[in-house]
Amino acid sequence: MDNLNSAVQTLIHSSNTLFILLGAVMVLAMHAGFAFLEVGTVRQKNQVNALSKIISDFAVSTLAYFFIGYWVAYGVTFLQPAAALTADQGYALVKFFFLLTFAAAIPAIISGGIAERARFGPQLCATVLIVAFIYPFFEGLVWNGNFGLQAWLQAQFGAAFHDFAGSVVVHAMGGWLAFGAVVLLGRRDGRYRDGRLVAFAPSNIPFLALGSWILIVGWFGFNVMSAQTVAGISGLVAVNSLMAMVGGTVAALLIGRNDPGFLHNGPLAGLVAVCAGSDLMHPVGALATGAIAGALFVWAFTATQVKWKIDDVLGVWPLHGLCGVWGGVACGIFGQQALGGIGGVSLISQLLGSGLGVLVALAGGFLVYGSLKALVGIRLSQEEEYYGADLSIHKIGAVSQD
Repeated sequence: MDNLNSAVQTLIHSSNTLFILLGAVMVLAMHAGFAFLEVGTVRQKNQVNALSKIISDFAVSTLAYFFIGYWVAYGVTFLQPAAALTADQGYALVKFFFLLTFAAAIPAIISGGIAERARFGPQLCATVLIVAFIYPFFEGLVWNGNFGLQAWLQAQFGAAFHDFAGSVVVHAMGGWLAFGAVVLLGRRDGRYRDGRLVAFAPSNIPFLALGSWILIVGWFGFNVMSAQTVAGISGLVAVNSLMAMVGGTVAALLIGRNDPGFLHNGPLAGLVAVCAGSDLMHPVGALATGAIAGALFVWAFTATQVKWKIDDVLGVWPLHGLCGVWGGVACGIFGQQALGGIGGVSLISQLLGSGLGVLVALAGGFLVYGSLKALVGIRLSQEEEYYGADLSIHKIGAVSQD
């Protein structure tokens, strides 16, 4: 009997390790989506830089999160003999890998907002600071109960802040961090002339669409595998993700008037918004959440560029920042039993938790990028921006001229 129990436990631990490893690989693949979404959106003279930023940021994020960030969030360090790390088939290591892919999404999100005029070295420095300290601080508050925030919300309002897969912890944080960077960088040269927006057309719509599709597919690992164990798998999460994605797509198609940029970002807006409550909502609630997010993105992106004259290249603040906050609030609305949800969620806790995420990200973004701007500068020179980041930084263009 002892041998049978031991075999069962080994099977459970092995299954959980494989499950979360597959999730980590799927979210890792999403970084290719971030890369191609940016490559297709920026002008051709900045495509090499877009690709280089995403993979470099991921490498630097891994080091920052392994040595500092994961310890800040969860109080866990891996600086011990390898033999001690093999417990439960190395589940703890694979969990780190999975959560790393979330952490590394933060600089990948920021990358799209600051494209075409940010210096390469200072951005890598910002990545280290954000992934080592700022993101893990808020991640630990929400997902590890650090500093008693969740316990206080539970006691005061009957439920802790619920963010199943990171609408606020990952996406809103990334979007609002990017907002600070975008504001401090300023607009691209020539983006506005006599107070009017000058259109910079996407360089490659097929690449933009490819990036969107890679992100969509990987998102089902992002959301479903957030259960982190085989026993926690829920088909509800998968179908809610699907319905939110479809809702965002249809809303962006209709309101965006067939614009391919809006159309391929609409599903991402829906998926950003459903992350928080994907394990609680009814599929119809997820559909509504995604549709509102798709409409919000189209409106906010247009207002950002045209009315407010904030040069956020890929619209990462509307897409991740605003839609992420909407996702946190939507969880508190459509997660209620009265609207078909599972319940166990407080709208007040969702509002407070989402608001705190915005405050932490805004303060962190202006602190990190403001300090770097004062100390070393964060923007390319006018001449470097004119020739493009590819030639100015990497000394090669995306397409051979032979």
